[in-house]
Amino acid sequence: MAALHLDFVSPERVLVSGDVDQVDLPGAEGDMGILAGHAPLVTALRPGIVTIFRDGKREPIVVTGGFAEVGPGGLTVLADKAVPREDFDLAMLSAEIKDAEEDVGDSTDAAQRDKIARHLEQLKALQTALAR
Repeated sequence: MAALHLDFVSPERVLVSGDVDQVDLPGAEGDMGILAGHAPLVTALRPGIVTIFRDGKREPIVVTGGFAEVGPGGLTVLADKAVPREDFDLAMLSAEIKDAEEDVGDSTDAAQRDKIARHLEQLKALQTALAR
């Protein structure tokens, strides 16, 4: 299998810079798998789990959002926040969900309320995925 070059960064650090076999992303419009030779694309990331496959192993990393770009040089992931799944703080996620629920209830602007509600749904989906 051809190698896919991955540069995966968050504001805190570089998580991966090197060749991998595959990367599964939580794209804004749905999950997607990226292999070497993938067509160019740019997508926003929703809160979810990025799974990196290399050397026969899976490396799940929780992201809270960001962007991904596939180009001739490989895949670049720019995450708002990225934490290995085993290090992710579920209590922090629960607090963020509670805050979003309060924000939905407090919002008087319909468009803003819809945006917050959509983000709340994504956070709850992430919570469900992490519970598996």
